[in-house]
Amino acid sequence: MTTSPIDPEVIGLIAGCRTTASFVPQALKIWRSRSVGDLSLVMWLCMTVGVALWLIYGCLLGAISVILANLITLGFACSILLAKLRFNRRAG
Repeated sequence: MTTSPIDPEVIGLIAGCRTTASFVPQALKIWRSRSVGDLSLVMWLCMTVGVALWLIYGCLLGAISVILANLITLGFACSILLAKLRFNRRAG
C-alpha cells in the first residue's frame, strides 16, 4: 500500500477556502445595495439546508475541512437568506 505525498485534508481545506470565499462578494453586494430581487428564495433555502447537511456530515465523519468550510459557508448562506427575507419585505 502506497501513501500519497498529498494530505487529503489539506486539499479539502484549500477547496473549502476557495468555495467559501466565493460567497463573500455576493454577500457584500447584497448587504451594501440592499437589493435581493433577482435572488431565488427557493434556491437559497435549498442551498442553506444543503450546507447545513454537509456540516452535519462533516461532524459525523470528524473531517475538519468539511466542518470548517461548511460552518463558515453556512454563515454566509444564512446571512444572504436573511437578507432575502428582510429586504424583500421592504420592497413589497
